[in-house]
Parts: sequence; C-alpha cells; structure tokens
Amino acid sequence: MDIAILLFDGITPLDAIGPFEVLGKLPGATVKTVGKSKGEVRTKGQSLAMIADYALTDVEKPDIVVIPGGPGADALAEDTGVTGWVARAHETTAWTTSVCTGALILGGAGVLKGLKATTHWRAMKDLQSFGAIATDQRVVREGKVVTAAGVSSGIDMALMLAAEIAGDEVAKAIQLGIEYAPEPPFDAGHIRDAPQDRIEMVRSGLSRP
Repeated sequence: MDIAILLFDGITPLDAIGPFEVLGKLPGATVKTVGKSKGEVRTKGQSLAMIADYALTDVEKPDIVVIPGGPGADALAEDTGVTGWVARAHETTAWTTSVCTGALILGGAGVLKGLKATTHWRAMKDLQSFGAIATDQRVVREGKVVTAAGVSSGIDMALMLAAEIAGDEVAKAIQLGIEYAPEPPFDAGHIRDAPQDRIEMVRSGLSRP
C-alpha cells in the first residue's frame, strides 16, 4: 500500500507529519514523500526543511494521496504540473485526501467539483471557487475523497482512514501508540468563537513560521 504525501515550499509541517505518524503505522504501508522534484522544501519562514524523496513522475499510481496545506498551497492550486499529477493519481487511488488548504490543490485538480469539502477557515471562499460545497466540519468524507480542516485535523482524518482500511482496533492501537488524547489548555480552536482581533493576529501571519 503506497501512500504519497506531497511536499512543497510553504508547507505547514504538521499537515504532513500528522497523517504520516498515523498512516505510516498501518500494516503493509509504505510512505513516499513526493515533490515537483526530489529534494528539500521549506516552510514559509525558511525555518524548517523537509525532504521529498521522490519526484511526482516517480510515483504515478499511489493507493493513497495526502495533500497537505500551508501558505504555499494557494499557488500550487494553479500549478498544472502538480494538479495534473493529482488528477491522474486520483483516477486509481483508493483514497484521495487533503489537510487544511491542501483542499485548494484538490480543487485545482478538479477533484472536489460538486462535493462537500472542508479546509482551513481562511480559505473557505477559495474552496467554493473550485466548485466545492464548503463546510466547516472537521473531517468530510465524500466517497473516496476525504478532506480535513485546519492543521491538527489531519490526525483525525488519518485515524478515520486507518479504521476504514484496517479496522477500528488497529486505528485505536495507533491512537494509543501516539498517545493522541488532546486536552488543549484553551477552547480557542474554532473561528466561530474567536474575537476579531485574534482572527487578525492569525491573518497577519503570526501562525505561519
């Protein structure tokens, strides 16, 4: 079972690493990090590097595709080299997934037309422009297409997928192994309850290292 995780400049690392930690533990799973070309990519602020071990052309028919988000995803949604690969891979995948603004790349590939989908709150209008029916659910499944909202929801998406693939007990064992039992110090993770000044702090780039 080949799992391809897209990497690119301007990625939000947890969007990729969260699903990697879960899906990589599935029996028989092989995780391949892919990029437009092999080599290093960096977060928007250049502070963290990640390595794409394969070029897109090296991994043409993965069983599962995971498209992370981040500031760099907006431009990739218009990059036909990337969206073309996503569209071709989607034809034969068992599962096609995104985390955060990775949904925009799925949208650019034509995967989300007419489907309910979610993404980070800042990109909901952009998601609609690709013909998706935007919803603020944390994880949305439409057939073999699964989209997750902002950053941390990628872990939830991956656990749901693990249960679909290997059963609830395997997924629960993976959850136990990564000790995923969140108890956040604040009830501040959803935009519906956020004051405008806090929203503006996020929009200004505070949370984009």
